[in-house]
Parts: sequence; C-alpha cells; structure tokens
Amino acid sequence: MLSAEALKEIDRALAKYPAEQKQSAVMAALAIAQDEQGWLSTEVMGFVADYLGMPAIAVQEVATFYAMYETAPVGVQKITVCTNLPCALSGGEAAADYLKHKLGIGFGETTPDGKFSLREGECMGACGDAPVLLVNNKRMCSFMSRDKIDQLLKELEQ
Repeated sequence: MLSAEALKEIDRALAKYPAEQKQSAVMAALAIAQDEQGWLSTEVMGFVADYLGMPAIAVQEVATFYAMYETAPVGVQKITVCTNLPCALSGGEAAADYLKHKLGIGFGETTPDGKFSLREGECMGACGDAPVLLVNNKRMCSFMSRDKIDQLLKELEQ
C-alpha cells in the first residue's frame, strides 16, 4: 500500500523508539503516508495500524484528532490560513477573504480542478509574521499581502 521508500522513512521513525513502543511513531507514520497518498483513507490508516502493531481505531483516533491529517481527499495544494485573533487583527481575515475570492472556494472546500484546498487554521506560532499561511503542512508563508498571495498561487499552479 505504501512504497518501499515510505516504509524506510517509517522505519527511521520507528528506530527512535524502543521496540515495544512502536505506536509512538504513529504521527510520523501518518504524515509519511499522507505525503505519499495525499490523504489518509481507511485502508491506509489500517495499513499503518498493522505496520505499527496497534488497533486501527487507535490510528484513526490520532488521524481525526489532529488538523494536519486529512481523512478525505484534498487538493494537490492545501493552503491553511491562520485566523486566530492575533493574525485576524493583523490581516489574517483579509488574506482569507482574498484567497476565497481568488480560488472561488470557502474554507473546507477544494477547487473543481482539484489543485487547491483551503483550510482555516489556529495559531501557527508566528503571530508577529501575520498574516500567515501554511502550505501542505510544511511551508510557512509570512506577511502575506495580496501581491505575495498572487505570487504564491502562481508558483503553486506550476
């Protein structure tokens, strides 16, 4: 279900924990699986559970608790906008509105072509850099003016 390369990455995460505590690598394993598959289907979560020797429901509980995991298909590029109070007061709401207008979607939606999904996020720990966006849970973008948002969308479309 996962590639040999993904399994090697999971094994590297497993090596950080005692053998009898393999479940400690569940968050890393889910992130690796999601990076490869784009989202976490029930089958992928079951595979991760089997690989780590833990109940499938326990893996699903982790995947559904944390906002960085997607349990339904999302766009190729997932953009999360911080709208927590400090960001909202420093342009986060305006950045979100601009993205909604540019992409033609709201929070929790995906563009019809499957390229972009838009999410609302809580504090990303960069209040002084507001407005802040997070791309695919990996790349933080700070001070996102309309011009910078336009540049980002152009880059991500390629």
